[in-house]
Amino acid sequence: MNDVTAEKLVNIYVKIRDKRAELQKDYEKEDNRLKEQLELVTGKLLDICRETGVESMRTSAGTVSRSVTTRYWTSDWASMYHFIKEHDAPNLLEQRIHQGNIKAFLNDNPECVPKGLNSDSKYTIRVVRARNG
Repeated sequence: MNDVTAEKLVNIYVKIRDKRAELQKDYEKEDNRLKEQLELVTGKLLDICRETGVESMRTSAGTVSRSVTTRYWTSDWASMYHFIKEHDAPNLLEQRIHQGNIKAFLNDNPECVPKGLNSDSKYTIRVVRARNG
């Protein structure tokens, strides 16, 4: 490979890089299409769980479990910092609000909610592939 010029190598490099970018674009397009389909199926499974009043169900294809995920955030960081300092609760922070710690804090102190705290709860689906055999 000693007789290969820098120009040839650069040309090869650019072609490889362009091909990778093309493959990545195709992948992302197909992956987004599949994500949309998965969201539709997830919504239908959540509907079935809600309509039948179950938290989990087993099928021959796999098991579906429904659970609630709660997410906390603040729109007022100054108040949040003051709240954390006032209650000596630095464990409520990561680079964002620590979800498990604030959930535990609110459970232990239901009368003590920091100004600007927001939360969002939604059901999620977890599907486990059935074992064959």
